[in-house]
Amino acid sequence: MNQTAAVPAASREPGSGLQLRGITKRFGSLVANDHIDLDIRPGEIHCLLGENGAGKSTLMNVLYGLLQADEGTITVDDAELHLTNPKQAMAAGIGMVHQHFMLVEVFSVAENLMLGREQGPFGTVDMRAARKRVRELSHRYKLEVEPDAIIENLPVGIQQRVEILKALANDAKYLIFDEPTAVLTPQEIDELMAVMQALRDEGRAIVFITHKLREVRAIADRITVIRRGKVVGTADPSMSEAQLAEMMVGRAVSLTVDKQEPTLGDERLQVRDLVVASPAGSVMVDHVDFSVRGGEILCLAGVQGNGQTELAEAVLGTTPVKSGEILIDGKDVARMKPQQTLDAGIGFVPEDRQKDGFVGSFSVAENLVLNHVEDYSRGLALDMKKIRENAEQRVSEFDIRTNGIDLPVSSLSGGNQQKVVLARELSRPLSLLVANQPTRGVDVGAIEFLHERIVAERDQGTAVVIVSTELDEVAALADRIAVMYRGKIVGIVPPETPRDALGLMMAGVPQDEALAAVQEGGRA
Repeated sequence: MNQTAAVPAASREPGSGLQLRGITKRFGSLVANDHIDLDIRPGEIHCLLGENGAGKSTLMNVLYGLLQADEGTITVDDAELHLTNPKQAMAAGIGMVHQHFMLVEVFSVAENLMLGREQGPFGTVDMRAARKRVRELSHRYKLEVEPDAIIENLPVGIQQRVEILKALANDAKYLIFDEPTAVLTPQEIDELMAVMQALRDEGRAIVFITHKLREVRAIADRITVIRRGKVVGTADPSMSEAQLAEMMVGRAVSLTVDKQEPTLGDERLQVRDLVVASPAGSVMVDHVDFSVRGGEILCLAGVQGNGQTELAEAVLGTTPVKSGEILIDGKDVARMKPQQTLDAGIGFVPEDRQKDGFVGSFSVAENLVLNHVEDYSRGLALDMKKIRENAEQRVSEFDIRTNGIDLPVSSLSGGNQQKVVLARELSRPLSLLVANQPTRGVDVGAIEFLHERIVAERDQGTAVVIVSTELDEVAALADRIAVMYRGKIVGIVPPETPRDALGLMMAGVPQDEALAAVQEGGRA
């Protein structure tokens, strides 16, 4: 790495713009932000880059008044701010587009825009003025949206437009975008970046929080890298993804997955005409058919919320199947309980490891045997010697960084917690491994290791299903990609399929039309 490309963050003289100096935020013994200095300048897109858990969102929540710093100062145009709530931040010209939308789903676009800004008599909303304001802002920033549309009826990409319009309605000079691309298709991401660039060119300051290296290099004017709550340096957008990753992690990491062509075996998973409904009766998986052979990885791609999670959980048995079949090595497991499906040879990595993947108060050793406690029992008592021997073996094999196997798993980093979950699931022979968002909230170094282990499991003849919203991960791991939209599989394509075509399919465009559109665009 070129060491001159990254320079330590230095204090600058106050002036026009927004300055954070010495911002420190603690949660008990955890220091989430450690004396952070940051300058946010009008007419610039400033990317805040760091791993999940590095402290980026905490810092911006302090700036937006959602959290209060324990130490440090915030100034706007040399005037010090004392923010105790978002209303004060908005009054100072600071707006925030949240990763998880802060919209009232049963309200209209216009009603959401005016929430907290009621102007009519007795605190009522002047809906005529609200609709006019929506149309003015929509036209000005090319964020077309219908003022009377109800939020819950809008696609995710349009809901994000409403979030942006809310911030612009307050005439925000400083706009914070917190991981805004997590639920968007590639085309919607391109549209969002165009909006951010237009706002920058208008003289607004943009703070873009992300952990995605591709997006940073595409849009940043300036990059500040945060690691473990501290600013570790500034970076130039011309730096390679490998250089940026090294700054984020503190060591060189490989961003590519080394895998050979698959050696395909028999069909180990067959899903036939599967229908899964929500508790309220909505169809989440709509007559889905596909199969996966031993020795291959099928990735289920799509914007979050299109049935991928329900499909994965139906395979395990935690979500009831309405109709259809799920065959593992020819045996229908569609109506089995989770312990029965585990016994049938399924390994499962859940979407939310803290909620469904482990028991935080249990030790590392105990969590490593949760799926088959009976194998580590002598009568009614646990065989603690056998449990400890298993833990020592798995900790070594999976490079789980811990100060002791008797410590609670909640004391580990996110990446090491995920290694515990994967190590447990891979500790026995499998017919099928299902991994839902296997690297969510995991640092780049741990991602490298987790990918290697998933590919190694494929190479042992296991059928692997990966659910991921990260297209880079999908393209790196998949032998085939199945794109889901509103509970249906739009198409199954090879991993070299262009990102634009995948993006169109993620928006519901049929496979043939998506591929033809991209091909036509390439010729044009």
